[in-house]
Parts: sequence; C-alpha cells; structure tokens
Amino acid sequence: MAGVLDGVTIIEMAGIGPGPFCGMMLADHGARVIRVDRAGAHDAQGKDVLSRNRELINADLKTPEGIAQVRELVKSADGIFEGFRPGVMERLGLGPDVLLEDNPALIYGRMTGWGQVGTLAHAAGHDINYISITGNLHGYGRPNEKPTPPTNAIGDFAGGGMMLAFGMVAGILNARSTGKGQVIDCAMTDGAAVIHAMQWGFRNMGAWQDTRGVNLLDTAAHFYDTYECADGKYVSIGSIEPQFYALLRGALGLTEDEAFNAQMDRSQWPVLKDRLTAIFKTKTRDEWAAIMEGTDICFGSILSMAEALEHPHNVARGTFVDVNGDPQPGPSPRFLGTPAPAPVGRR
Repeated sequence: MAGVLDGVTIIEMAGIGPGPFCGMMLADHGARVIRVDRAGAHDAQGKDVLSRNRELINADLKTPEGIAQVRELVKSADGIFEGFRPGVMERLGLGPDVLLEDNPALIYGRMTGWGQVGTLAHAAGHDINYISITGNLHGYGRPNEKPTPPTNAIGDFAGGGMMLAFGMVAGILNARSTGKGQVIDCAMTDGAAVIHAMQWGFRNMGAWQDTRGVNLLDTAAHFYDTYECADGKYVSIGSIEPQFYALLRGALGLTEDEAFNAQMDRSQWPVLKDRLTAIFKTKTRDEWAAIMEGTDICFGSILSMAEALEHPHNVARGTFVDVNGDPQPGPSPRFLGTPAPAPVGRR
C-alpha cells in the first residue's frame, strides 16, 4: 500500500531528534523521504526507529560536488527540511533563496529550538531549555518539588517534529494550489507554547494557577492522579466527569461515604487523596485492572515499555510493530482508505 502521502518527495538534511521524527512521520505515510547524511556517516536505520522508511544518500557538504548533489535533488522535490542553527545552510550555499530559485514551489522547513529570529536564536539548547521559557516545564511536577521534565516529548517531538510535519504537509498543499513555495520557521519554543493552549485558556478564565501540582490536571485532584498498588506497581485514574467519578466510588466501596461527595472542593483534595492512597495499596495493579479496566472509570495500568508490547488493547490494534526484530510504535494516525505501509528499516 502506498500511503496517503504517496507522490510527495521530501529531502531531509540528517540531524537528531525532532528532524528525524518529522521525517519518520512523513515517510510512514508514504512520502518519499531522501535523507542526506554526511559522507561516511554510519547507517543506523536498523535500530534507530526515527530513521525508518528512508532512502539514504551521503554527500560531502564541504565540497562543491556535494552541494551540487543536494541542489539537484531539491529541484524535483516538494520540500526540504533541516535542523541546523540559523545561517548554516546559507553558508553552505543551500539557503532558501538559492533553493527557491532552483524550485519556486519548494517548501523549505527549518527546525530549531529557539527559531530563526529572537534574542536566543543563535544559542545552543535542548528540549529541557525550550520548554523552560514557554511556561511548560514550570508546571510539570509535584507541589513544593522541583520541575520534572517529561523526557524530551514536549519540545522535541510534540512542539518540534510534529509541528514541522504538519507545516510541511500544509505548505505543500498551499504550493500545489498557488505554485509558490515558502519557508517554515518551526521553533520548538513556539510549538511547546501551542501544546499548552488549553492551559492558557484555563488560566485566562481563572481556572488554572501558575503553581505546580495544585490544578485539576496536574495531580492535585484525588480523582486525576497515579496511585501505588500493593505490589509496588502503579495505576492511573482520570475520573473527572461526575458519572465516571460515581463509578470510581462504587468500585472502591465509597458510594455511601459522604466525604467523597465534595469532588470539586479543592480544600478536601489532600484528605481524599490520602484515603485513596491507602485503598489502592490494598490490591495489586493487576487486581485493580481486573476491577476497573475497560469500564468508564477512566483507568489505566501504568506499564513499562516491555509490558506495553503485550497489553491486549495494543496487540489488538497493532500499536507496536516489529521491524527486523526491533519492536517499535507503528505509524499513526490511521488512514482507513489509504493505510500506511508496514515500516521498514530501509526503503
């Protein structure tokens, strides 16, 4: 099967993290993504999930021949994206002005942490830094404890690679209708800020405090948190709506306990959370799953990566796939009319 992006050709200037994630997203869904790596670079596609489904060529960008090679590829491509610091591609002779002159309908994606302009544009950084200045990281963690970064999911991948993949597709659609290409300035700071749009809305309505661990969705509420079980494993509860909360109370034997009538009384949350903490420790994770999983309680067993591979729901959906003996997430989202082809290490 060809995939929904069949017929789209993208040139990827090899990098790490969010750039390859963008390339993976596009390639997973059928785009021809040609990854340009430095001369002599090691091909790690056998193990690197982010590099799957690509064609790989090597080019020495320190030579006129290597630059000419890239320019020739771009002439017939729909788009190119790169993740260098601002000005690097220009110094190589591969900046937007040059490549858009070669191909006026080209979409030129630029992935950086801080963006092409701004006071920090030329500074080094990583995900943890980008989500720091946008207000994201301040809100991750428990009250009265230091902020806890959620690995590099928010800046690199949600705010970076995913945003650039969206930008590339949107830009190509526009170019195909207008004949005019353009540059995408994709900054992980901008993307991370957008990812928190709902929290900004809550804040504007007075429903979100700028403090860790005191809000509805950041572990303050007793009905939206994780709990340790008798075996030292954990479960998650998200029983926000009244009807789901009622089911939670029923499963825990708390239907007649009037203390739990005060679901949205924030002053009672710490006491009620202590009560739930003690209750969840009376059974193992899997015992709680047998009672709650698949109901409208909004329950989830907290699984390791190894356990996630075996969960019946993930197995039924084919959420994870095997590529040459290496387990990894399959393409997402699902297109029912033009399903994504099965991932391969190399195309």
